[in-house]
Amino acid sequence: MTTQLPSGFDTWLLDCVPATGCDICAANWRQLLARKQLGDIAQAVRHATEIRDHTSGVHERP
Repeated sequence: MTTQLPSGFDTWLLDCVPATGCDICAANWRQLLARKQLGDIAQAVRHATEIRDHTSGVHERP
């Protein structure tokens, strides 16, 4: 059973920007896109969260 989210909600959940040159961010980005294409939004959101957490933690500038 899948749940349909309101229009535009997926975009908000998947909003993230991988850090340039980071292999971890790039891997999560590829996985996010693959899961999104398969319609597995829940897993895609997990990858988006990983990207946001990683870029705001490891790549945070002083």
